Amino acid sequence: MTSGCHMSEDEILNLLPLIAMQDEGAFRKLYMHYYTKLFQFSHSICKNKQWAEEVTEDVFIKIWRNHKTAPQIQNLKVYLYTAIKNTTLNYIAQQARRNITEPFGDIDIELTENPADSIIEKETFKKIYQAIETLPPRCKIVFKLIREDGLKYKEVAAILNISPKTVEAQMALAIKRIFLFMKDDFVKKPDLKLFYKKVKSN
Repeated sequence: MTSGCHMSEDEILNLLPLIAMQDEGAFRKLYMHYYTKLFQFSHSICKNKQWAEEVTEDVFIKIWRNHKTAPQIQNLKVYLYTAIKNTTLNYIAQQARRNITEPFGDIDIELTENPADSIIEKETFKKIYQAIETLPPRCKIVFKLIREDGLKYKEVAAILNISPKTVEAQMALAIKRIFLFMKDDFVKKPDLKLFYKKVKSN
């Protein structure tokens, strides 16, 4: 899987005019920056690594083919996540029509450890992961996009085609359920409150 390439939002937006001129280097930077998160989002919906890879590649191929319109994209992050969501759902429908019967379980969410959360031990991360697994499917997606991918409430609302208030409600429910699932850990390990406060403030 392609590793991420860290760039500022301004730097990313500056790539679009270059992509419009078929600058392969600029396209490669965009690809490197977003591939992993978009793949994970697709995988959280379809639960199939191969399908998620194909969907993510298809979205980037479409951007390259329509390179002339790249500068017209208003919100690149929302555009990409929405494209991934729609393409994944269409891919699932296509596979279903081909009588592929591989079962789909609950949406899987990966909680990626980062330096800011280094105070939390790996075992605790596993328990947080378990707590997330108890969330309803929509809660899982909302929590992942906000907590893990750093999207704003309005962006998540646009991607999932729901209101920002619904996003807020789903996030509040996710936090409440995770907190209740881990209340004993919060008592035993006060440092975990920092994690809870961080999630709550996003």
